[in-house]
Amino acid sequence: MDCLFCKIISGEIPSQKVYEDANTFAFLDIKPVNPGHTLVLPKNHARNIFDISANDMAAVMETARMLAPKLREATNADGLNVHINNEPAGGQLIFHSHVHLIPRFEGDGYEHWLGKEVGAAELEDLRKKITALL
Repeated sequence: MDCLFCKIISGEIPSQKVYEDANTFAFLDIKPVNPGHTLVLPKNHARNIFDISANDMAAVMETARMLAPKLREATNADGLNVHINNEPAGGQLIFHSHVHLIPRFEGDGYEHWLGKEVGAAELEDLRKKITALL
């Protein structure tokens, strides 16, 4: 497998590791949105949220939860975003499941998405489609 993040986890490619346990690995992003931008990933390879096991997802989110206040304190951040990008249309660039922890600062210029107006009938139709698949 020629996965950049698998090579980082194995130590084949160096990183600024901030945390590692039996199931997860976290390191500083080399192209951060803001200082302290950290990536948290499962050690087991999974392409993204569509492929990751429930146990690995739980481990990644627990590591993210544990690291979040540490990042805020270390960077003096005013807040923090937790992002997961999935597939190219969702902004995913590296195809090994990972979570972005992005320290946020008042006025840092990082913009959120703009919401779209959706009618009640469309929302009801989508709700029915989603719940039918559960």
